[in-house]
Amino acid sequence: MPPMTDQPPADKLGMTDAELAAHPTMFAGDALNGQVVLVSGAAGGIGRAIAWLFARLGAHVVLAGRDRSKLDTLLNELTGRGLKASAHTTDIREPEAVNALFDAVWTAHGRLDSLVNSAGGQFPQPAIDFSVKGWNAVINTNLNGTWYMMQAAAQRWREHKHPGSIVNIVVVTTHGLYGIAHTIAARSGVIGLSRAVAVEWAPLNIRVNCVAPGAIETEGWNVYTPEARAAYPRSNPMMRAGSPWDIAEASVFLAGPSARFVTGETLTVDGGGQLWGETWTTGKPAYFGGDT
Repeated sequence: MPPMTDQPPADKLGMTDAELAAHPTMFAGDALNGQVVLVSGAAGGIGRAIAWLFARLGAHVVLAGRDRSKLDTLLNELTGRGLKASAHTTDIREPEAVNALFDAVWTAHGRLDSLVNSAGGQFPQPAIDFSVKGWNAVINTNLNGTWYMMQAAAQRWREHKHPGSIVNIVVVTTHGLYGIAHTIAARSGVIGLSRAVAVEWAPLNIRVNCVAPGAIETEGWNVYTPEARAAYPRSNPMMRAGSPWDIAEASVFLAGPSARFVTGETLTVDGGGQLWGETWTTGKPAYFGGDT
């Protein structure tokens, strides 16, 4: 692959709905028929790909997010192609809103089979300069919000004696990702939570796993500078960026019956980056041989 010297325009980052509707998949088209899957952050780049794949495999996908217009756009794209979906505006940082969402899902469908927590966000900044507000914003969404969703799902599965599966989208926390220490802290908490409750909730027939994306090209890359983005494909030994579809297929594998004997695991999808590379979202300091 030639070195990446320029980033494409903002509207070219990630995958379009048309691409997500037609992209090849290894899974059978009826693999999830009859299932109901809730995807938070469904209108975002990774969440959108996840929603598309689950819907294409026959599941009814409940789209959750804060921006109603974005949810409606995705909903129209899915239902316009004959796929099953519905949308709910939800702020995962508010436990009452989360509980209302799960009550609505059970009322409408009488079941929930999988939850994929894809909602989250962060901004690049040296940790020494985090404000209290900025720190809390990331922790409240990426850690607290994820936990509220996990707990609400598990409580209803216990109540209805229904098996369930949770997939949490995190980040690679073990090596080589700098400039977003707040999300490293939050996502490390989610991974720890997932490992703990995977054991506690096993008697309830609930599995809990995580997917840790590496350099995945989405429109979310627009929060980073062009210089930082240009280095991302070279942060792993495959020397390229991944796509949201890579995360979607990993999520389906873990959520579905294909991983029925897998729980408490974190599946890293980063092209080997955690073994080899480093990613500086704020620019590599001169101290380490960088330019900043």
